[in-house]
Amino acid sequence: MEPQVTDRPEKSRYEILAGEAGAETAGFAEYHLSEGEIAFIHTEIDSRSAGRGLGGLLARGVLDDARARGLRVLPYCPFIRGWIGKHPEYTDLVPEARRARFGL
Repeated sequence: MEPQVTDRPEKSRYEILAGEAGAETAGFAEYHLSEGEIAFIHTEIDSRSAGRGLGGLLARGVLDDARARGLRVLPYCPFIRGWIGKHPEYTDLVPEARRARFGL
């Protein structure tokens, strides 16, 4: 089964599920949601799943969901911030007045 990115609002995080039948949480991106903004604060991929491209899939999934929901993104998490820096098509999600703060 292909890895799936799922929002877990009760945990304030997105999870990427992989493994047999998508039953294993391979990583997560924690967030804080407030007034039309989603602040990503920490991203982690399980060491057993490292090197499989799951971090990039997770980043793309959370940012695509933020776009679909009309949320502005505050990338406090270094991983999400770095991923946006490498994929400038997502820079527009970060409010223009705050991009310099994040080095974008």
